[in-house]
Amino acid sequence: MRTDVERVKLGQQVEPAEASQNGRNGEHPGQRRPEHTHRKPSRFSWQRLALLLACLVWLAVGVQGAFQYGHAYWVYRGFEPPKDPPGISPGRLIVQHFYSPSLKEERSFKVYLPPGYVADSAAGRRFPVVYILHGSPGGPAQITDVGAAGVKLDQLVAAHKIRPFLLVMPSGGNGTFFHDTEWANTPSGHYESFVLDVVRTVDARFPTIPQRRFRALAGLSEGAYGALNISLHHLGVFGVVSPWSGYFIQRPTGPFKHASPAAIWANSPGRYLPVLRPVLHKLPLHVFMYSGSAEKIVPHVRLFALQLRADGADVKFAVYPGHHDWKLWRGHMDAVLKFVNQAFWPSAHSVHPGSRLQKLTSL
Repeated sequence: MRTDVERVKLGQQVEPAEASQNGRNGEHPGQRRPEHTHRKPSRFSWQRLALLLACLVWLAVGVQGAFQYGHAYWVYRGFEPPKDPPGISPGRLIVQHFYSPSLKEERSFKVYLPPGYVADSAAGRRFPVVYILHGSPGGPAQITDVGAAGVKLDQLVAAHKIRPFLLVMPSGGNGTFFHDTEWANTPSGHYESFVLDVVRTVDARFPTIPQRRFRALAGLSEGAYGALNISLHHLGVFGVVSPWSGYFIQRPTGPFKHASPAAIWANSPGRYLPVLRPVLHKLPLHVFMYSGSAEKIVPHVRLFALQLRADGADVKFAVYPGHHDWKLWRGHMDAVLKFVNQAFWPSAHSVHPGSRLQKLTSL
């Protein structure tokens, strides 16, 4: 896989700042207090020692909590950097910058162009698009550098198991690694509308097929929630959705901390899904959702998948061995790409009656 952007080193971790090199009891390293023999510790010294121990305990607990929070998302130290084997033509990763009307600022997204893109596009070929939303903490670079999405696509195209399509990975944060947006329209920013800004920009700059049938929206963890919530809000835009390790009920926390009950309901697919039943029976929505067997949310995801299927969507649901981490998501990237390919180009006997409704609705 060739890339025009700086690669993130696999396994790179943010190291804590080194402690200052002060001397004992905070003296300058070059200073030393006179030695005193048979000196008893003062009450003040014991208090400082107790305070220091308390701080160390607090720090240990905090570090452990932070580690547990970030571990599932940012542990891939054992992964080899994704690389195409000999004989496989690589795609190309590029970065696009644009002005987002929804966020009122300059934003960016990454695009993975499939092997043969230059020649194919010059010959007039047009491409479907898979949009992939990252989790929190996280960023678009992880999807190719950790999830190996580009390399998986290269290999599947070379093996004639899928046709070429574009991968687009928006950056859904405020520039910090831990920013939580839920990919939703909240007082923190209109990130759902931002995704639609990206779609418009991609259609304007690349030879896409601007039809809902040829647009997929996928994501992991928070991005999985965003993918499903956005696709259900905009069924005229996306015809395929693939949430990985997602959740479907919103809570009054994070960017929804001060949201009204109505806003929380309107962003909880598990609540508002029945309202969409008439539309889902008319418009084909192809869904592939999965979770890791160790994830506590599996029963809820299974129930939601059954509800989504009953309401008219074409749903595939799977539980794979694993946890809420990149080993799970990387390990099933090829399954997602194969599913999306099948949804883009179904066999004649499996075409949903509503697939004739291919006209693009207003974004």
